[in-house]
Amino acid sequence: MHRNGLRRYRCPLCKKTYTEPHKRVMDSMYISHDKAVLALQLLLEGSSIRSTERITGLDMNTIMKLLVLAGERCQALLDSKIHGIDIDDCEVDEVWGFVFKKEVRKQRRSETAYGIGDAYCFIGIERTTKLVIAHHLGKRDQQSTDAFLSKLAIAASWKPFQLSTDGFRTYPGSVKAHLGSRVNYAQIVKVYGRDRGGEQRYSAAQVVDVVRTVISGNPDPERICTSMIERQNLSVRMGMRRMTRLTNAFSKKWENLQAAYSLWFAYYNFVRVHSTLKQTPAMAQGLTDHVWTIRELIA
Repeated sequence: MHRNGLRRYRCPLCKKTYTEPHKRVMDSMYISHDKAVLALQLLLEGSSIRSTERITGLDMNTIMKLLVLAGERCQALLDSKIHGIDIDDCEVDEVWGFVFKKEVRKQRRSETAYGIGDAYCFIGIERTTKLVIAHHLGKRDQQSTDAFLSKLAIAASWKPFQLSTDGFRTYPGSVKAHLGSRVNYAQIVKVYGRDRGGEQRYSAAQVVDVVRTVISGNPDPERICTSMIERQNLSVRMGMRRMTRLTNAFSKKWENLQAAYSLWFAYYNFVRVHSTLKQTPAMAQGLTDHVWTIRELIA
């Protein structure tokens, strides 16, 4: 038997061995499709690299290579499928993570490498269909905001839509530059009370006020909200082990975190059935007519 489970044959004349015709996983990996799908399924359900290694029997380096290759394919899929779509209501937020070490430790050692330290993922979600329209992994700065909104501008059609963000100061200028008059744009800022100490210091502080500010256009006051995108942030932290708070799980390389995000959002859009919609976000948006499998996702 071949190492990926396929039957091997020997030529009676030349004595050379060969395997039955097959297609490698993502054109380069020798593992079986079943094991590749199982490994990705475990990663998408919040398992760590080490636990996935123990369950599947695959080497940790093989799993990491599989993750990166799958992430690249999923990003290409998202770019090709989510392009020029009609949306009505978009919510945007950033979710924090870090690569290799937290920003405060990086600054203490005067390190300047871009690929380590804080890593913010900007995410845009369509409120009605729950489709993740665009995402961008970067720093919480003007450059990353511009890069994200340029992706959002490409993903959305020229049909006007409402846009809600938090109060991050770089949003207004970037929205004006990349989306212009296409959006009715408003910011929502939550004012929190004092942080609680003791055993409750890791719990969210109490919201004492919510300030909604119209930036451009004529947004509907009832729809100025970021609740859906904040719920998506929770899904990210539950589904991606490296994004779980207050644990020792984190990314060691920038490209690994980027691949994990691309894989997660493609899975969320095309494979995972939303409990409220009773279908996937891609089906609700009209991008596909069936629930995809992980095998289809990486085909």
